[in-house]
Amino acid sequence: MTTSSSVSLLGRRAMLALGLTVLLSACGFHLRGSNGSFMLPFATMYIGLPETSPLAIGLKRYIRAIGSTEVVNTKDGADAVLEVLSDPERNRTKTILSLNKNGRVQEYQLGYSINFRVVDKAGNQLLAPTTINLVRPITFDESQVLAKETEEAALYRDMRNDLVQQIMRRLAAIKPVLPAMSVAPVAPVAPAAPQQ
Repeated sequence: MTTSSSVSLLGRRAMLALGLTVLLSACGFHLRGSNGSFMLPFATMYIGLPETSPLAIGLKRYIRAIGSTEVVNTKDGADAVLEVLSDPERNRTKTILSLNKNGRVQEYQLGYSINFRVVDKAGNQLLAPTTINLVRPITFDESQVLAKETEEAALYRDMRNDLVQQIMRRLAAIKPVLPAMSVAPVAPVAPAAPQQ
């Protein structure tokens, strides 16, 4: 095989790959959630967290940005209700991960968790109770207490954003229960008498 024919073969493969990429993008193909957004299968939704909860604010902002689902202020009439079984702001933890040779804290582990479920307006459970636990390690230095407090707040904020993304993925994967089709009862039809 000559050098020019191997270059020509590589050029053909590159053109083929480029052509396939253009075709896939032209037909509207996208990996699910690849652009960071998720379509929710509900027209209206209620978030069962306090209005001032940072997680509630993040979830509502994200859902409103999608535009396909309206966040409502009451459970009544909402197609889906996100019921929070354990408030993540009360479940934030900070545990000692390691000590230095003097017995002083060297590293902490920050934890952030939520337990929730989703029900529809009829009370049917669309998503069973689900727990999401997030942890992040953080080093500690007594000479930089203020900087470490700022870093800790930033890590909790990062975990909250991660929690919003994980909740949204689970909400987008829900398949709503469709009501059973109702069919009007049909009156029995008497067989026709044979004609004489």
